[in-house]
Amino acid sequence: MSFKPIGDIRPLIALNLFIMDEESHWNKIAHSYEDEIFDVFKSDKYKKLPVYFRKYARKNHTAIDLGCGIGKAFPYLSPAFKKVFAVDISDKCLDIAANKQYKNIEFQKVDLTDPDLKLPEADFGFCCNVLLLPDLDKNIAMIRNAYKALKKNSAAVFVMPSLDSIFLYAWRLIEWNKKEGIEPAEIPDSEFSYFSGSKRDLFQGLIKIDGVTTKHYSHSEIEVIFSEAGFNIEKIDKIEYEWTTEFAEPPKWLKEPYPWDWLVEVSK
Repeated sequence: MSFKPIGDIRPLIALNLFIMDEESHWNKIAHSYEDEIFDVFKSDKYKKLPVYFRKYARKNHTAIDLGCGIGKAFPYLSPAFKKVFAVDISDKCLDIAANKQYKNIEFQKVDLTDPDLKLPEADFGFCCNVLLLPDLDKNIAMIRNAYKALKKNSAAVFVMPSLDSIFLYAWRLIEWNKKEGIEPAEIPDSEFSYFSGSKRDLFQGLIKIDGVTTKHYSHSEIEVIFSEAGFNIEKIDKIEYEWTTEFAEPPKWLKEPYPWDWLVEVSK
C-alpha cells in the first residue's frame, strides 16, 4: 500500500510570481519545460481537447494561443487555422516555440495581466492552465484581455485547475485510509499538504502545491467570472486524468470519477 501523494502535477510549476519576477521565472524554466510542466494534451484521458479544436477549425480563420509556453498546442492549432497568434511573457519560451517552425504562427511577447494590453484580433482563442495566479484580479485581467482579443461571434476554450477535483482527491484519500483500517483523525496532516493555507485561502481556491499557492476554481465561480467579463458560457466540461497524477501507486479500485481540470467553452 502507498498513500504517497505525488502532488497535483497538472498546473504544477508556476507560481512564486509575487516573490520573483514572472518573466524571469518562465525564462529560467523554459529549457526544462518538457520535464517540469505537465502535458495536458498527452494526459487528456478521453482526448477532449482535439474535439474542441476540430469544432472551431476554419482554414480562413485566425486563432490566438494565450500563454503559449513552448507551443504544446501548435500541432493542433496550426493545421486548423489560416494564422495563429502565439503570445507569452517569456522570451525563452517563445524562442523554443518558434523553433517548431510552423509557418503560419506569429509570435509576440506580452504580459497578459496588463489592463492596457492590445492583442491581435482572432476568431478562436485557447488558454491552457495560465489563469493560475494567487491574485484573482490578475487572472480576471487575463480573461478580459482574452475577451478583447476575440472578434464578435467568436469562441474560446480555457483549461483551468479544478477546486472540486482537489476535494475529490482528499475524499478518496480518506476512503483509501478507511479501507486500510485508518480513521480520518489518524491520518497525518502531511497527507493533506494541499490544504496547508488558511480557511480564507481555501474558500478562495488558493491551494498549496509543493508549497506554491496556485489558484483553483469551482464550477460556480467560473460561471460568475466569465459572465462578468462579457463571455457567454457554452459549456463547462472536464479534462480528466489518470489517478497516477495524484498518487504514486493508486489502488486498482480507484477509478472514476477521475481527477480533472475544467475545460471552459465560451463565446463572444
